[in-house]
Amino acid sequence: MATKLFLFIIIAYFALLLWVAYRTGKGSDNDSFFIGNRKSNWMLVAFGMIGTSLSGVTFVSVPGFVGKDNFGYLQITIGYVIGYITIAYVLLPLYYRLKLTSIYGYLQQRMGQLSYKSGAWIFIVSRLVGATARLFLVVNILQVSILDSLGVPFIATTLAILTMIILYTYEGGVKTIVWTDTLQTTCMLLGLVICTYYMLSHLDINFGESLRMMSEKGYTRVFNTDINSAGFFVKQVLAGAFITLTMTGIDQEMMQKSLSVTSLKDSQKNMVSLGFILFGVILLFLYMGGLLYLFGAQEGIEATGDKLFPEIALNHMPFYISIIFLIALISALFPSADGAMTALTSSLCIDVFGLNDKSWEAKQKEKFRKKVHLWVAFSFLMMVLLFKWIDDNSMIGLILKLAGFTYGPLLGLFAFGIFTRYKVKDRLVPYVCIASPVISFVIDKYQGFLFGDFRIGLELLIINGMLTFIGLWMISDGKVTK
Repeated sequence: MATKLFLFIIIAYFALLLWVAYRTGKGSDNDSFFIGNRKSNWMLVAFGMIGTSLSGVTFVSVPGFVGKDNFGYLQITIGYVIGYITIAYVLLPLYYRLKLTSIYGYLQQRMGQLSYKSGAWIFIVSRLVGATARLFLVVNILQVSILDSLGVPFIATTLAILTMIILYTYEGGVKTIVWTDTLQTTCMLLGLVICTYYMLSHLDINFGESLRMMSEKGYTRVFNTDINSAGFFVKQVLAGAFITLTMTGIDQEMMQKSLSVTSLKDSQKNMVSLGFILFGVILLFLYMGGLLYLFGAQEGIEATGDKLFPEIALNHMPFYISIIFLIALISALFPSADGAMTALTSSLCIDVFGLNDKSWEAKQKEKFRKKVHLWVAFSFLMMVLLFKWIDDNSMIGLILKLAGFTYGPLLGLFAFGIFTRYKVKDRLVPYVCIASPVISFVIDKYQGFLFGDFRIGLELLIINGMLTFIGLWMISDGKVTK
C-alpha cells in the first residue's frame, strides 16, 4: 500500500509540473527556449537556481558526508561565495555587453572558431557527465526504495523520469524552467526543514544540545589545518571558488538562466544573493547531517554516506515524513536534470550546428531544436546506465573529482581570453584542451610519487586550468588583439 501511494505522489507531482509548463510555455519560441526572452524576474531566477546548484546530490550526499569529513564541506562553500561575487562583477558584465545567447560565443570573438567549438564541446561533455551523475543518484534511490518492490526495472524508471522531463521542457525551455525550479526549490527546502525539526523532536533535544552532542563526536569541525592533506582549508576554499567560476560562471546551463534576466544590475543581484543564500542552505544541510548520524547511532542504523538519509527517512520515520522526504527528493532531482537538458540542447543547436545562422527558417529551427532535445535525453539515458554500473558510494565526491578534469580547459580558455590580449593559433587550441586534462590525470594518478605526503584534492581543477593557460600562451603568436 505504501509503495503504491509513493508512486501516486510521484505521478501527482509530475502532473503539477506539466500544469506549470502548460501555463508558462504558451506562445514560446526558440528565443523563449534559449534565454526566456530576457524577461525573467531576478528573484525567481535566484531562488530557482538554489535547487539547480544543490540538486539531489547535495540533498543526500552532503548530509552523508558529515560522517567522513565532519562540517569540512563548509570550507568549499566559503569558496562558493567568493566565486559567485566574482561571476557577478567580472563575467556577467562581459556577457551582457556582448549580448550573448551562448556564452561560448565570447571565445569565438576573442580567439577564433576552433576555440569557440572547443569551449562548447568541453561544456557539453562536462555538463552531460555532471548532470547524469546527479540524476543517477536520485533515480537509484527511488528504484531501491520503491520501484524494485513493484518489479519495475531500473531502465524503465530512468526512461519514465526522462520522459517526464522532456514533456515539460519540450516547448518552453528556460521560460518554463525558471518557474518549475522555483516550485521545486520550495519543496526541497521545506522537506529539509521538516525532517530536521522531526529529528530534533525525536531525539528530545534542542538546537544548543544538538550542537554540543555533534561537537563531542567531532562533527562540527570545519577547518582542516594539515597543509599536506587534500582537505587543507586553503586548498578547499580556493577549489570552491574555482568550482563556482567554472560550474556556474562559464557553464551555459547556469548562465542561460542568469542571461534571461532583463538587466545586468538585476542579474548581478541574482548572483550575489544566490551565493549567500546557498551558504546558509548548505550549512543547514550539514547540520541535518549531524542530526542524521546522532539519530542513526540512537536507532542502531549502520548505513552511512549517500545511503544514510534515505534509509532513515523511508524506514525509520513516520509515514508522513517519508512522503515529505520523497517529495523533497524528487524536487531535488528535476532542477539538476531539466536545466542541463535545456542547456545542452541550446549549446548543441547554437554552438555546434549554428542554429542562429540567418539561413535557417523559423519553423526549421524549432523542428531541429526539438530533435536535438530528444537526442540529449537519449544520451542522458546512456550515461545514467553507465553510472549504475559504476555506483560510487559518494556521488558528490565523484562529481567534483570529474569536474576537475572536464572543466579545467574551460577555466584556462576564459582566463586567457579575459586576462591577456594575446592572439592564439586557433587551429592548435583543441590539442591544448585535450592535453591539459591528460597531464592533470597523470599528476593526480602519481601524486604520491611526485609530491610525497603532500596531497592534491579538488584544486586539481586549478592545476588543469593553469596547464591550459600555459598551453595557450605557448601557442600564442605574440600579437595583441585590439
